Amino acid sequence: MAQPLVFKVTRRNPELIAPAGPTPYEFKELSDIDDQEGLRFQIPVIQFYRNDEYSGGSATRGADPARVVKEAVAKALVSYYPFAGRLREKEGRKLEVECNGKGIMFIEADADVTLDEFGDALQPPFPCLEELLFDVPGSTAVLDAPLILIQVTRLKCGGFILALRLNHTMADAPGLVLFMNAIAEFARGAKSLSTQPVWDRHLFNARNPPQVTCEHREYEEVADTNGTIIPLDDMVHKSFFFGPTEIAALRRFLPPNTKASTFEILTACLWRCRTIALQPDPEESVRIMCIFNARSIFNPPIPSGFYGNAFAFPVAISTAGKLSGNPIGYALNLVKKAKADVTQEYMRSLADLMVLKGRPHFTVVRTFVVSDVTRAGFADLDFGWGRPAYGGPAKGGVGAIPGVASFYIPFKNGKGEKGIVVPLCLPGNAMEIFVKELNGLLSDTPSEALGPSSYFIYSSL
Repeated sequence: MAQPLVFKVTRRNPELIAPAGPTPYEFKELSDIDDQEGLRFQIPVIQFYRNDEYSGGSATRGADPARVVKEAVAKALVSYYPFAGRLREKEGRKLEVECNGKGIMFIEADADVTLDEFGDALQPPFPCLEELLFDVPGSTAVLDAPLILIQVTRLKCGGFILALRLNHTMADAPGLVLFMNAIAEFARGAKSLSTQPVWDRHLFNARNPPQVTCEHREYEEVADTNGTIIPLDDMVHKSFFFGPTEIAALRRFLPPNTKASTFEILTACLWRCRTIALQPDPEESVRIMCIFNARSIFNPPIPSGFYGNAFAFPVAISTAGKLSGNPIGYALNLVKKAKADVTQEYMRSLADLMVLKGRPHFTVVRTFVVSDVTRAGFADLDFGWGRPAYGGPAKGGVGAIPGVASFYIPFKNGKGEKGIVVPLCLPGNAMEIFVKELNGLLSDTPSEALGPSSYFIYSSL
C-alpha cells in the first residue's frame, strides 16, 4: 500500500481581514433555522487550483494568489459585512451577529509540494489537511470568534490551495458559494457583484405564536442505550467514486418500473450498507437524514442572493433488521417519502419547533446524514486561475457530532468520467464490512454492466 503523502507547510501569522470600506454597525438576528444546535459548528471546504499556465485561467502571470484572494476578501466583506462580525447569544439561545467589522481570519502559507504529488484522484480525505486549514487556537468557538477562516497555501508548481472554514449558523452550502463567488469575482477584477447578498433571515423565523403542524421525527430525543454513537478513537476516512458504471450497477436492484434519482438510489444503498457495517441490534431503529434545500419550494420565491441556511433534515426510519434484510427497494421508498415530506408548511413548522423546544440538535443516535452538494457550485469557483481541480467539502464526518454526516461531491476520475465522490467516516472494523458489502452490491450484476473501477476504494488515510 502506498505511503500517504507528507509535506511541510510554512505559515505566516494569522491576521484579521476587515471590510475594505465602511460598513454599518448594527445587530442582525439569525433565523430560527440558522441557530439550531446542529449547525453550531465549523464546516471545512477546500479548493485546489493549478498554475494558470496549465489551467487556461485568466490570472495575471506571476500574480500571488494569497494577495489576490486577500484583497478580494476585503472587497467582498463590504457587501457581506455580517461575516466580518461576531456572534452573540441572547435570551432563549437566540443568536445574533454584532456587525462590528472586526473581520475574518486569514492565513498565508507555502507548502513544499506540487499539485501533481496529490495524485490524479483529488478527493477527501486529503493528506495534512490540518496543515492546509490550520486550527488557530481560540478560533473555533461559535460565539465571539471569527465567522470564517481562510488559508491560501501556495504550492511549488505555482498552483495553490484555498481552504476555508465557516461557522455553519451563518450560511449553508449555496449561501457560502455566493460569498466565495463574490470573492472570486473581485479577484478576477470585477468592479461590482453580479448577485447582491440578501439577509432576509425573517423568512425562516417562527410564527407568532409558534405552532408545530408537521411531524419532525428528526428531532426526537433518542437515548443511546447501547452506546451506538460512533467512537472517535478508531475512525477511518475513505472516499468512494460512483460514476455511470457504478450507478447503473446499483439501479439493477430497483423494483421493475421504479423511477428514482441518482441521489435516491445512492442514498438507499449507502444507508443499507452502512447499517449492515455497524451491526446494530436488529430491533433498533436506524435513521437516514437527507439534507433538503428548501429554496425551490417557497412561494413567493426566496431571493437569489439569500445566503442563510435554507434546508431541513427530513428523516426516514426503519429497524436495522428490516433495512438490512429487505431488498434495496424498501430503503428507496423510505428515502423518497422523507424527501417528499418537505413543504413550505414543513419549514414553517420546523422554525416553530426550534423556538418551542429550545433549538434542539437533530437525533444522532444510529443516524446517517447525507448532503448533496453536486449543484452547490464549488466546482465553478474561479479566482482567476480557472476552475478548481477539486472544489467542495474537505472531509466527511464533520458536524457538531463527528462521524455522522457525508457529502455527495461532483468529481471527475482519472479516466475523465464524471460522477460523484462520497467521503465516509466509520470505525475501522465497520469500514471493512462496508467496503465488502458495497463491492458485493456492485459485483452482483452482469460483467458488461460493471467496469474494473467498481472495486474503487481510491483514497484513505
